Amino acid sequence: YRGVPEVIRWASRSRILFMINTTGMIGYFQRLFARSLLPAVPVLAAHPLIRFETAPTDPATILPLFETADKAVHTESIAARFSIPMTRVAVIGDSGGDGPHFAWAEKKGATRIGSMTKSSLTAFCTENRIAMDLTFGPTYTPGESPDEKIEMAFDYQDLIPFFEKNLL
Repeated sequence: YRGVPEVIRWASRSRILFMINTTGMIGYFQRLFARSLLPAVPVLAAHPLIRFETAPTDPATILPLFETADKAVHTESIAARFSIPMTRVAVIGDSGGDGPHFAWAEKKGATRIGSMTKSSLTAFCTENRIAMDLTFGPTYTPGESPDEKIEMAFDYQDLIPFFEKNLL
């Protein structure tokens, strides 16, 4: 997505821990970091099915993520390890698979951001009475397919003022 590398760099300069917590494969992200398509992040939690040998460009901490519930477990453990209060944690998600992470975030007092929000996340949050603190990009209705052209019109750097106001 447009602006993601810049947000990661901003977070690093601002001494904000940026953690990627995804059901994607560890190896996919290892290649992105190795090719400098994403700036370095300190923590990656991802599925270990595909994982390459350790490289200097890998995050310092890589956690295996097998189930969507692992996202909350990993977020909580990393926040505790770095003494980050929950009021300074933001969870960003796009689909119903992020719903349990949002449920955890609401319970803990962390910020919840729907990003390019699919109807499955909206439905999960509605059914479980979970409020999103912000939605970013399009919010899709049931049956509506994601539109890459519309999504690429949004720049994640536009989230920086929200982060500065609400997390710092």
